[in-house]
Amino acid sequence: MQNWDDLRIFLAVARSRRIAPAARSLGVDATTVGRRLARLAARVERPLFESIGGERRLTEEGEALLAHAETVEAAVIAAIAPASDLAPAGHVRVSVAEGLATWVVAPAIAPFQASHPRIRLDLITASGFLNPSKREADIAIMLARPRSAQLRASEFARYRLRLYATSSYLDRHGRPRSNGDLGKHVLVGYVPEHIYAPELDYLSEIEPGLAPQVRSTSINVQHALVSAGAGIAVLPDFIARHNPRLEPVLEDAVAVHRTFWLVTHQDTHSASRIQAVCGWLESIGGGLG
Repeated sequence: MQNWDDLRIFLAVARSRRIAPAARSLGVDATTVGRRLARLAARVERPLFESIGGERRLTEEGEALLAHAETVEAAVIAAIAPASDLAPAGHVRVSVAEGLATWVVAPAIAPFQASHPRIRLDLITASGFLNPSKREADIAIMLARPRSAQLRASEFARYRLRLYATSSYLDRHGRPRSNGDLGKHVLVGYVPEHIYAPELDYLSEIEPGLAPQVRSTSINVQHALVSAGAGIAVLPDFIARHNPRLEPVLEDAVAVHRTFWLVTHQDTHSASRIQAVCGWLESIGGGLG
């Protein structure tokens, strides 16, 4: 495997998952990208991608090559960079829950960009967490600690969730005196069939049989619904504390505790760009408590 340019094209397609965007980023035409990928696949005698829904997804062989290609990329960058310009560089995909990304991660990005201008950061907030073991993400902040030997996991942050509502809603409908009273109120929560992690099933943990009447797959939409006086919802303190309109409900009786885990792949954990992003994330995780 002596042609770095073929690996460079392979990396661009692996990261963008499409030929056309990869070609644009590289400044070549799509035909050239396709030809180079075919040449690389022929050289390793295995298919590196499969086409799924218009995207190029890495095969098992492609995932194995990705780790080696990124190692080569880092070595090339280090080799050609001036001695004074060996700061971490490259592309890092972070899978993170929407609420955490919106209220904690995004507000802290500007200082990170200023200190690490050569790292291109993607925040992926699709429903469910992308899995580092399948090379869907470089870093994931997950609600459950994974057990795969391919992954490294460390505690990112523990946080608390409570019931919240606006004063105007509680003035109109009354303040619950016990968990049992919650069944008389409009509850806001997740769409049950779209709960992608059991750790998000808060209401049944608070009181068996509770079910939301107003539902959304988005925690930010749930927050907006509660802020508009639509009902009572379980919200993380790190979201609710930004909204002076909200007040805790059953503050002394109800609290749900969860833990976020910072997860990386064993093969890439030590890469300088991964370590830079992990260090930054760990520095902001302490603010969740």
